[in-house]
Amino acid sequence: MTGEATLKEVIARLGKAIDTLEDAVAARIEREQDYGEAEAEVQRMNADRARLAQELDSSEARADRLEEANKEVSRRLVAAMETIRAVLDR
Repeated sequence: MTGEATLKEVIARLGKAIDTLEDAVAARIEREQDYGEAEAEVQRMNADRARLAQELDSSEARADRLEEANKEVSRRLVAAMETIRAVLDR
């Protein structure tokens, strides 16, 4: 009977070890899936960042053009006002 009891104990320990191994494998697979999802999210974020940087550059260029146009309009308005004053002063 002792041999049978020892064999049952060994089989039980082996069963527990297999269960532990299966749990570890399942946890590893889950971590790898999470890693893959996180990596995909980082790639999406990098693509968004690149797109936003390009849009910002475009907006800054447009703002610069508008600022230059504004300065030109201001200069022309001042010149026109001076011309009108000169005509009125005659």
